[in-house]
Amino acid sequence: MPLKLKPIVKWAGGKRQLLPDIRRRLPQINWNEAAYYEPFVGGAALLFHIQPARAIINDVNPELINLYQMIKQHPEELIERLRAHRNEELYYYDIRQQDRDHERYSRMSAVERAARLIYLNRTCFNGLYRVNKRGQFNVPFGKNKRPDFVQEKKIRNMSRYFNDADITITAGDFAASVEHAKCGDFIYFDPPYDALTKTAAFTSYTNAGFNRHEQSRLADLFQNLHERGVYLMLSNHATDFIRELYEKFYIHEVQARRLINSKGTARGKINEVLVLNYTAAHESDNSLMLC
Repeated sequence: MPLKLKPIVKWAGGKRQLLPDIRRRLPQINWNEAAYYEPFVGGAALLFHIQPARAIINDVNPELINLYQMIKQHPEELIERLRAHRNEELYYYDIRQQDRDHERYSRMSAVERAARLIYLNRTCFNGLYRVNKRGQFNVPFGKNKRPDFVQEKKIRNMSRYFNDADITITAGDFAASVEHAKCGDFIYFDPPYDALTKTAAFTSYTNAGFNRHEQSRLADLFQNLHERGVYLMLSNHATDFIRELYEKFYIHEVQARRLINSKGTARGKINEVLVLNYTAAHESDNSLMLC
């Protein structure tokens, strides 16, 4: 029986709200045989929904990947570190300040850094993960009355899944993470989204941006993987630029609500696209196989 798994962190661009749209467009493949790849894993909502037997998850954010590695390797120690934290404003800013002192931060263990990420994510303003150009977390205190930052049941279930299944966790470039994908495997791409306007390019989930050159590089990789017979799904903003990049493929427009934003007025519905290189299961036999 599948475990009850939910994201451990609130992550901008998280896909829990889009799961119904994504689920009905997944290919009809055997998840005990096909490898699942997610190069921009974020909160991992789709991974936890499918729970494939074999997965390769990746992200360019090293702190996020460290968190998943610690959940897999040291869940009980992580829970103990989380229990030591306090929901107090001055204490919060002291913890947030740790990455300003490089020497102090370098002395922290991997488990301490993982606990710090969860604690800050769950107690900061609106669950907004954001760093400045120096890679320093810079979101103010959220003043939540009873934030759940220990989440021991979630951590234990996630650790069990990571260890019972064949899960590879990597931090690096998206192209390198799918290098070994083969015909019949499935890849879900959820990159930092193309900006809706010239002034809306919020790419501060790491201190490295994701501009249109990177979007084009991803589209080239998408085409290459398609030619290798890999099942592909990609989400992004429904901009003209993205539509043009993927005009040869199946483009489905969906609506999503922004749940994480520093401004309440910016949490409305927006148009997104799901790009597939196969016909969705509810449309036809979704055959792609070139193997």
